[in-house]
Amino acid sequence: MPLSPLELPAVDADWLGWAEAHTRALIDGFHASVAALKDGSPRSAAEVLALWNDGDMAIGDVAAASELLSEVHPDEAVRKLFEDRAREADRLATERQQDTELYELVAALEPAGLSTEASRRLTRLLRDFRLAGVHLPAETRAEVAALDERITELSQDFSRNIRDDVRSVRLAPERLAGLPADWIAAHPVDEDGLVTVTTDYPDLVPFRTYAVDADARRELTIASQNRAWPTNDGILAELLELRAQKAALLGFGSWAELDSQTKMTGSAAAIEEFIARLHETVAPQAQADYAVLLAALQKEDPTQASVDFSANMHALELVRRAEFDVDTQLARRYLDIAKVRQGLLDVTSRLFGLQYSEVADAPRWHPEVHVYDVAAGGAPLGRIYLDLHPRDGKFKHAAAFGLQQGVAGRQLASAALACNFNRGPLLHSEVVTLFHEFGHLVHQLIASRHEFAALSGITTEWDFVEAPSQLFEEWAWDAGVLQTFATDDDGAPIPADLVERMRAANAFGRGQAVARQLYYTAVSYFLHRDRPADRTEYARRLQAEYDVLAPLPDDHQHVSFGHLTGYSSAYYTYMWSKVIAADLFASFDRDDMFDEAAAHRYRDLVLAPGGTKDAAELVEDFLGRPYAFGAFGDWLAGK
Repeated sequence: MPLSPLELPAVDADWLGWAEAHTRALIDGFHASVAALKDGSPRSAAEVLALWNDGDMAIGDVAAASELLSEVHPDEAVRKLFEDRAREADRLATERQQDTELYELVAALEPAGLSTEASRRLTRLLRDFRLAGVHLPAETRAEVAALDERITELSQDFSRNIRDDVRSVRLAPERLAGLPADWIAAHPVDEDGLVTVTTDYPDLVPFRTYAVDADARRELTIASQNRAWPTNDGILAELLELRAQKAALLGFGSWAELDSQTKMTGSAAAIEEFIARLHETVAPQAQADYAVLLAALQKEDPTQASVDFSANMHALELVRRAEFDVDTQLARRYLDIAKVRQGLLDVTSRLFGLQYSEVADAPRWHPEVHVYDVAAGGAPLGRIYLDLHPRDGKFKHAAAFGLQQGVAGRQLASAALACNFNRGPLLHSEVVTLFHEFGHLVHQLIASRHEFAALSGITTEWDFVEAPSQLFEEWAWDAGVLQTFATDDDGAPIPADLVERMRAANAFGRGQAVARQLYYTAVSYFLHRDRPADRTEYARRLQAEYDVLAPLPDDHQHVSFGHLTGYSSAYYTYMWSKVIAADLFASFDRDDMFDEAAAHRYRDLVLAPGGTKDAAELVEDFLGRPYAFGAFGDWLAGK
């Protein structure tokens, strides 16, 4: 019987009832798999792993649906139900992983005769038992389980507070000078003669980029940096402490040491070494970039004495115009979002042999969501959902989410993008973001045909998962690629010389941008290591050490730093992955970005294996050698 994508309710259907029934059926299936493992029947290693896989599929699908729909569904009651189900899924997964009876069953398995994938699944399963504390006394296991449950609850609270806290400033119309005409038209003057500007991305990003009024930029940026303040500060304090307590109970010196056991780094020391090396590499260029940005600001306004986070995007825009003859507004006329969306599908179809079919009548959670079925070589892979525009109660950043795991012969993958783009022409930086996030969906679908859910899809080490998406950003900077879909109202493609100037402009400022990322990396790692009493002051000191931007007054960025939940101490993964992505890209022909041979080889060696190999091995299979730092240095220098 052909496999079908997960069927969702229609927009106006009983989502609450469906959510309850869908997740309850999956949870019942999970319990059934555990009961079968414990029924005493003699089973081979392959049979035990198959039953465990049944449980992985069930609880994994609860977790995936809950993570997505708790962030994007318009109905608060539905979001709340999925938050509850996410906590239940985490609790059940922990209980199973701490079950000594199940551990004894699995540990006694004879691996001889297992397939390569089954052997890897068994090895990972035994590792996960250990990291869950199955070897500890019952009382200690219960403490770990209680900590896990509270950590999940706090993480949900932290994320919800960011999502729901939309702040705004009200400004006189003349303070909008520099903003695009269509942006101004979309922000009418109210009865008090003022214009409301929110901290949502379609307002924030253009305002920080184009607004000439430095005080207005600073006012809005500070409002954005203070979302979820002060509530999230206390939540974060408890979260840091509980993670440290869990690590200690499991015998690790820090949360980062525990968390690194499933990462490429393998240790907290390796993370610190990477941070130090990156800091040494980038600091001189970041300082040089800062001097150029400050000079550009002072040319516009001689009273400007520094470049802070409210000014860096505007300063970059000034440099692009003055030094590279690039006005980002010029590119917008070619970047209609509908054309970009279709172009993205066409590009990945050509590169990776994918076929997309829009399902206009497919059920979805909001009318603006676009739905596509995806196939490869005529064989269905799954379904994707593109939820690209902001609304109340929705996730505020840009990210890819799973919805249902793909497992060979069992079920098709479903995944989604949740972004916050405006509904008109995009900035090119938004196109780059869309390519990045869509790279995750491509990875998820292409890797979705493995026997075990725990090895299918994006199940590589977490400090590798950003590399394929960062690599795919490069296709958004190629004139030949862009000209396949970036056309103006008359059908004329974006000029190649404009794209080349944009590329040159993009190469400037990488030092400052990486230094900012390094600051976020340091906040993520060192907050977990040191757990300071005053997190605001501690973050301020980290900024002074790692970032080149001047501090903002009343800045509490750490409380709206959503990656402190999912990524916890491992935000370093973005730069770690960038090093790998730069090395991967060096193997592609920059003069022929549609070279199918290179793209198919990359698809087959890096994407398709999913979690069936270590990430370092995937990269070495493609490069013919271990990954190295050199290509990243060239990228940083704009080569």
